[in-house]
Amino acid sequence: MAFNGTWKVDHSENYDKFMEQMGINVMKRKLAEHDNLKITIEQNGDNFHLKESSTFRTKDIDFTLGVQFDYTLADGTEVSGTWELEGEMLKGKFTRKDNSKVLTTTRSIVGGELVQVSITLTSALPKAK
Repeated sequence: MAFNGTWKVDHSENYDKFMEQMGINVMKRKLAEHDNLKITIEQNGDNFHLKESSTFRTKDIDFTLGVQFDYTLADGTEVSGTWELEGEMLKGKFTRKDNSKVLTTTRSIVGGELVQVSITLTSALPKAK
């Protein structure tokens, strides 16, 4: 399983801008710059167990590919969404519960490192009637 392992976040490009777009206040953004995040991933088929450990919290997350679940970000923001496996990439799409902004995240292994890219979209698409 390509994602199994413990991964340390060494740097995050444009992370402050991303958090600002997500509506996270400046104080929490400054704290997040120094959280020393480590992510441990255990994959068993379509089932994943993640342990996120940082200076400020430790959180266990269990999910199944393609199955919607609720999650609380480090700043307390509640989101709901799913992870999918597309080729060699994990792709997550989550909607904030408070303002409907959509967060997409991709994770892939490149050169023996976990690379995560996060993007904020302005809002979810309207639901079909």
